[in-house]
Amino acid sequence: MWKTITKRYVWLGVRHYSRIYPPPPVRAEPVIRVSNNVARLGCPKEPPKPRQLLSLPPFPGLPLPRKNTVTVHGQPPHITAISWVKYYFDEVRGNVIQSHFNKGLVQMECSHTGDSLVEKEGQLKSMRKIEHSEVMEVGDRVYVPVSVVESRISKRFDTIPSGTLHPNADEIQYLQRLVKYKDWAIIVLNKPPKLPVKGHLPIHNSMDALAAAALSYGYDEGPKLVHRLDRESSGLIVMGRTKESVDHLHWLFSDYKEVNSQYKAWNDACEATYQRYWALVIGCPKEKEGLICAPLSKVLLNDGKTERVILAHQSGFEPAQEAITEYRVLGPMINGCSWLELRPHTSRKHQIRVHCAEALGTPIVGDYKYGWFVHQRWKQMPRVDYEQTTGKPYKLRRPERLDVQKGSVLSKVPLLHLHCREMVLPNIAKFLQVFNGKSEYQDPELSSNPDVLRFVGSMPSHMKISWNLMSSYLV
Repeated sequence: MWKTITKRYVWLGVRHYSRIYPPPPVRAEPVIRVSNNVARLGCPKEPPKPRQLLSLPPFPGLPLPRKNTVTVHGQPPHITAISWVKYYFDEVRGNVIQSHFNKGLVQMECSHTGDSLVEKEGQLKSMRKIEHSEVMEVGDRVYVPVSVVESRISKRFDTIPSGTLHPNADEIQYLQRLVKYKDWAIIVLNKPPKLPVKGHLPIHNSMDALAAAALSYGYDEGPKLVHRLDRESSGLIVMGRTKESVDHLHWLFSDYKEVNSQYKAWNDACEATYQRYWALVIGCPKEKEGLICAPLSKVLLNDGKTERVILAHQSGFEPAQEAITEYRVLGPMINGCSWLELRPHTSRKHQIRVHCAEALGTPIVGDYKYGWFVHQRWKQMPRVDYEQTTGKPYKLRRPERLDVQKGSVLSKVPLLHLHCREMVLPNIAKFLQVFNGKSEYQDPELSSNPDVLRFVGSMPSHMKISWNLMSSYLV
């Protein structure tokens, strides 16, 4: 009897608010306000709305790939807070980041009390404002408003204008604008969505065919593919320009490589190689960050005409492949969706899409192959989120003179929101010269080149629109 009464009182002591029934607004005592020399009794001035914060990964420490550290005589090298934010958001202009520091919008977790509070994993953690010159320590986590990544949307569609194997001068210039980096060994491009990477008989406007026609840059042959991205996804992709660079990149992106070279710099550069994706998913994972270790297997459907990747079962007869993906939630769930940062440790077909849909239970927006049933239940109409302090709904700020039906999260049929944003790989051009017997002492320019290259690719237009629309809820 007493246990039942105790459970009832405990249940009544916890209140859960839903989107339909918001929390009651906080009532404040009226105050005297003076305007134009006239005193009036009115409500107090509303405080600023809380901002949606974007969490950066914990500071890994030195050295950072392709980052020059600040050295002071008599002191160890260090990285300041603004340098760490600029390093992570390489595509954002420096004056935008500096203005966020000047306004006191950049914060960091701390163990002191009396500072602002941010809810994380059901607990309130204290935050403090930081200056741009503060020195970063290993494990420090920085929070910035999502407005730091907001950008203007280009009116140009992110698709190849033509599907011919012989592009004209305008199409060649458009393809060359996709190039992020180019040397004599490799080419790095920011692939737009809806562009197949590898062509076959029914496909003519594939990346390898167009690159051979427009990105040869005086070479007898065009660049060759070394890894792939899905047709609907976008992001950074590497292509080799010589046979030696293609062989080294194929080995680098394989899952069975063993780093046992006699050159320590090459081994360290290979260990530092990674790719990071940004994805918008329906829902939010239970854990804010974690490691997904779920092997995958392929099955044939529709009499062998369709291939599908599923999570492998221990009792299954299909051969399973090891698949590991590291994920991290970037911010809170807004409008039923949340942004994830994913880092695959293995290269399997549709690995990120299957892990998000089946392992986490949060399919990627626009992924109708692995998240069709969730998309049917998901209401794409904008839902109302309420402030925790006043109980008032946030207002969605729609961009002026912008077509939101451009594959964004508000369109009836959104495009796939999966983008390869960041890539770190060894400097192939430098190490090939070292492997061929060229010494760094003989060539000063060779020693000045970095051992590791880092690239950051901007999101396509439909993902930028979704980012700006969702960030406008809490800004």
